[in-house]
Amino acid sequence: MVQRVPMTVDGYRKMKAQLRHLREVERPQNVRDIEVARSHGDLSENAEYHAAKERQAMLDAQMKQLESKIGLAEVIDPTSLSGERVVFGATVTLENLDNDEEVVYQIVGDDEAEPNEGRISLSSPVARALIGKEIGDEVLVQTPGGARGYEIMGVEFK
Repeated sequence: MVQRVPMTVDGYRKMKAQLRHLREVERPQNVRDIEVARSHGDLSENAEYHAAKERQAMLDAQMKQLESKIGLAEVIDPTSLSGERVVFGATVTLENLDNDEEVVYQIVGDDEAEPNEGRISLSSPVARALIGKEIGDEVLVQTPGGARGYEIMGVEFK
């Protein structure tokens, strides 16, 4: 069975834009770099040529990986969701039970996670602990830094 890759609409758009950039900008530039390196003569000792060919292989692998993820994407629009239960795409406001500090996270796909910007991966310990919970629930999250307790203060879909 094929494993679907959950992602938000924004994450899907960014992935498509990244693929388009690789195809339309990076790859054509790489082809030009290979042509210039070839014009320098003996390819067996041409470091510029070998570097450009390595870059070509890396670009091709990146494009294949993005194409695969885009093909398997299960795009979820958080604005079409509602309720008080934490699900993929939800923006969750948490209160740390130890220090009353408030944090806000949106639960997104693995490839679009940016914890410093408040977007955490669906597979992260925090997101796994939150999924299925509701406003008012307390959760204990096992993190590399130790266990942390949070209370769910709010669930939004934006």
